[in-house]
This record gives sequence, C-alpha cells and structure tokens, in this order.
Amino acid sequence: MSQDSTLRTFQVATGICLVCSLFVSTAAVMLAPRQGENKRLDRIKNVLMAGHLEEAGKSAGQIYRERVEDRWVNLTTGDFVPDDQLADLPDPNEFDIKAMMMDSFHGEDIPADEDIARIKRRPKNMVVYVVKEGQRLQQVILPIYGKGLWSTLYGFLALKDDMRTVSGIAFYEHKETPGLGGEVDNAGWKASWRDKLALSEEGSVVIEVIKGRVDPESEQAHRQIDGLSGATITTRGVDQLVKYWLGEYGFGPFLKRLREER
Repeated sequence: MSQDSTLRTFQVATGICLVCSLFVSTAAVMLAPRQGENKRLDRIKNVLMAGHLEEAGKSAGQIYRERVEDRWVNLTTGDFVPDDQLADLPDPNEFDIKAMMMDSFHGEDIPADEDIARIKRRPKNMVVYVVKEGQRLQQVILPIYGKGLWSTLYGFLALKDDMRTVSGIAFYEHKETPGLGGEVDNAGWKASWRDKLALSEEGSVVIEVIKGRVDPESEQAHRQIDGLSGATITTRGVDQLVKYWLGEYGFGPFLKRLREER
C-alpha cells in the first residue's frame, strides 16, 4: 500500500471517529434531562414499594405528591435540617447518595470500628420520606446501603408509625448473583420483612437476617428474617447494613426523636 493510501485511510478513520464522538456526546447531553427524570421516577417507585403505598388507578408521581414528604435529616443530631440551612443542600428530588457521600463537603469517613456495613463513607445529611395521613405520622421510609458479596446494595427500609416495626423493604440497585444473593429482589422474601420487629422499646436493633430459615415456633421469630439460600455473604451484608442504618451511627438518633414526639 502506498504512503498516500495509508495516510488517506488514517484520515478517513480519524474523521469517522470524530463524527461518532460528536454524535455520542450530543446524544448524552440531550438525554441527560430524561435520564435524570427516569432516575427520579425510579426512586419514587421504590420508595412507594418499600412502604406498600401503591394504589390502583394512580400514578407513582400522584401518590408520592399526595402521601410523601421528603425531608433532610442530620444523621449526627437526628434532627430535621432547619430551613435556614437547606440552601447548602441539593433539592431532595436530586438526592444522590453516591455523590453526597464522596463529596468533600457533604460526605464524611466512617471510623472502621463503626462501619459494620462496610461502606467507608456516608453523607452527613440524608433524605428521609415521611408518610402522613392528615397530621398523623404513618410511616417513615429510610434510604439504606451496604456491601454484599459482589456489590453495594442500595434500597429503602420502611418503618411503621411506632418507629420500631418494619413496614417493608426494597432494593433498587445491586450486582449480586442472580438466583442467590440476587434473591433480595424476590417478592416473597421482601414480603417476609413486613411486621417484623426491628427495634426494642429502648431503641436497640433486634432484627436479624439469619443463616437458614426462621423457625416459626421460635420466640425470636418475630424479629428474624430468612437468610438467602446459598448466599451467606449477601445475607450477612443485608443483616449488617440494616443494623448499621437503624443503629446509633445511622438513623438511630432520628428514630429516637420521632418516638419521643409520638
């Protein structure tokens, strides 16, 4: 092949690459708003799923607007973030756990002796989802995350109005093995969390995801969840992430405040 032909081939290939890159970049920019909206709607659907708030004939957006109030909570104090400090935080609809926890201002390291969920960092403030009927608090839905076998699992845990009993759980992102750890998506397994006792009267975490199946005759059955068959590490990960987020270093101070205000 002559030098001119080689040069011509290189120029054509470079031109094609540049044109393709331009198309990809343009598509990414144009689709970004739609992707953001889809991500918001997916979060809303999973919040409603965790709280068993779906209603026939109503869209997820409509139910969310009518039933759910999203509020920022300071994890250290357990208080709702006051209005005069909200300007420093994103809109709750744009809450992104990954971005917040890695941000040098909004995130913080977790001491190793406290990090039973193996997440290393957390946001200083988290969005919680308060469900009311009139002025009466019905549920609170909490974002949770922690390490499984292959991935970090992200989801929501809903508590009933006593702030001690589970209403539901849903995971919306993970990369656990299908048929094993991936059974966190199994509707039957998720349903088994409903009405289980998560916290004692004193606020200690008592819920437990065990290895194997729960003995329905056991005195502890009311606070135990079946383990995931063949997925010991994912089972342990779910157990630990739930204990972390319900405990004193997670939403524990916030839940204590809500119980005291009932």
